[in-house]
Amino acid sequence: MKTAQEIYGIRAIMEAIIQEKTIDKVWLLKGQEGTLFKHLEQIIHEKGISHSYVPKERLNRFSHQNHQGAVARIAPINFVSLEDLITENNYKKKVYLLLDGITDARNLGAILRTAASVGVGGIVLPQTGSAPINSDTVKTSAGGIFSVPLAKVNHLKDALFLFQAHEIKTIAVSEKAQKTAYEFNFDSSIALIMGSEDKGIQKGLLKMAEDSVKLPMSDQMDSLNVSVACGVMLYEIHRQQNYT
Repeated sequence: MKTAQEIYGIRAIMEAIIQEKTIDKVWLLKGQEGTLFKHLEQIIHEKGISHSYVPKERLNRFSHQNHQGAVARIAPINFVSLEDLITENNYKKKVYLLLDGITDARNLGAILRTAASVGVGGIVLPQTGSAPINSDTVKTSAGGIFSVPLAKVNHLKDALFLFQAHEIKTIAVSEKAQKTAYEFNFDSSIALIMGSEDKGIQKGLLKMAEDSVKLPMSDQMDSLNVSVACGVMLYEIHRQQNYT
């Protein structure tokens, strides 16, 4: 099974970016100076690559190799262009998932597994603030990661604008919604927005969504694990679109 690969050193990372490898994330040494390091920073910002600044001890955990203050992880899959994906699926009834603030790799893997089982058209992630694509993601997905197209956008608002421009209905899953998923008619292509169980969906995205639905809950619980909630939603949509 294909897993993520780590690369070390400024020049090695720059070469990977030039060769258009799918860089999942870059870790940079706090306070690092130097012309070459600054050039790498510039490229990372221009390409919108997810990155964070960490102390030397954090970098040393990756490897005792000479990392020169920079470590990157190449994703085990290639991300696709969201616009190309939508165009490719034109005139087909598809479900897309937009994942807002899903930072746990195993949750993402579980979502990918379910998404593959119901033929989701694609999963959209933001460049920053999303779960890493690592060995845990791959393992938990049980191969689903290689069946469902993944796209990254600078901000999920960009994806919502694009879906709406293509007349794909954008629906947020929110506990504040008036209608339950079982009362809603999922009769067309859908872009479903899911948020984390602790923070939910960003207010800006909720405002942009054309509609919202909720999952009915007993008084004893106020939320579900996001991968479980995602599974319930996807199978309800799958049931409506294929078995009614």
